[in-house]
Amino acid sequence: MGDILFLAHRMPFPPDRGDKIRSHHLLKALARLAPIHVGCFGDTDNDYAHEHLLADIAETYYLPRRSKGMVRAGIEALAKRKPVSLTAFEDAALAEWVAKTIRERDIQTIFVFSGQMGQYIPASFAGQVVVDLCDVDSAKFEAYAADGRFPRKWIDAREGRILSQVEQQLAKRADYTLFVSEAEEALFRSRLERPQDCKTAALRNGIDTAFFDPANSEPHSDLANSTGPNFVFTGQMDYAPNIGAALRVMDRLLPQIRAVHPDATFHLVGRAPVSQLTKRDGEPGIRVWGEVPDVRPFLAGADVVIAPLEIARGVQNKVLEAMAMARPVLLSPEAATGIDASDGEHFAVAPSDQALVGRALEMLDDGPSALLMAAAARRYVVEQQGWDAMLAPLARLCGYAPAAATNETVNRNAA
Repeated sequence: MGDILFLAHRMPFPPDRGDKIRSHHLLKALARLAPIHVGCFGDTDNDYAHEHLLADIAETYYLPRRSKGMVRAGIEALAKRKPVSLTAFEDAALAEWVAKTIRERDIQTIFVFSGQMGQYIPASFAGQVVVDLCDVDSAKFEAYAADGRFPRKWIDAREGRILSQVEQQLAKRADYTLFVSEAEEALFRSRLERPQDCKTAALRNGIDTAFFDPANSEPHSDLANSTGPNFVFTGQMDYAPNIGAALRVMDRLLPQIRAVHPDATFHLVGRAPVSQLTKRDGEPGIRVWGEVPDVRPFLAGADVVIAPLEIARGVQNKVLEAMAMARPVLLSPEAATGIDASDGEHFAVAPSDQALVGRALEMLDDGPSALLMAAAARRYVVEQQGWDAMLAPLARLCGYAPAAATNETVNRNAA
């Protein structure tokens, strides 16, 4: 069997944000199938501090620093009539490395993580091609445009329109196109002009239940010593859906909760918080922590982990992590998408501001029931969402001998 060429828009180490968590586990699983060659971009000094981990797993690799700014990428996108998502990751040296690797190595399969990297698949490559789109990015930009104002509205509408064409072209080129949930797969297929020409599959995210284990983490001291209930929201805090969800809590949910529980505190935990969020730190009941070395103590200290996203694509790792930590979780229907758990049994789902406030107050008023739900959430994640189970179908999808597995979670839609 031949080698694998793995292309990713971000360095898969360290696995400290949603897309990097998925690419990290995919890379490790693929490396167990065959020698692997990795081309990906580094964004930060922290990425390069973990370069030795990439060197340990890869037969060869190429890790250029992504230095192209969004203004330049936008100008190139307009000139070339391409999505900004592609021009931002367009790099001649990486394309040359890909071509050289294919010439010199016995590459059987190219695995593309995220649609931005599909531009590096040579038209002449005759082997297996698997593209993991994760979610339908074009639909996300269309949603931004629907809620936006000029000029951002025009920019997002253009990106969604052109990116949708690129996604369809990639799906036709690939032997399989993967998504993070059955819902994302169904959405994508509903947008295809000729769905019969594309093979798609849902390969859901897993969770490291040994790492996210409440037995191995004590609550953060600030939360443990607080006088009122703690609400915690985690994530990348320069990401628009997360920003919107955080502001939703601060402006629309927390004031109503504090009217009943005056000491309630909302803890916002995650790297790169934008100024809209950092300037709110210190307001009554609001703490903006920014990047922390370990999110688990904040989850462990939460009375309620809240995820009221109004725009969400794929499966929310933040939700699975909180469930694995056996914390009561309150979320919007959008944040619950792709997780086959049950409202009221494993987490609480509420569609509106008033419903979210009502469920939050119920969870605080009936602590024992909330903790029973949290315990059921951990059992669900341990039994149903482990990475080994989630990635069991990967070998077959990539054209290798099927891995021994008892729980194949892939849902195939073949032409």
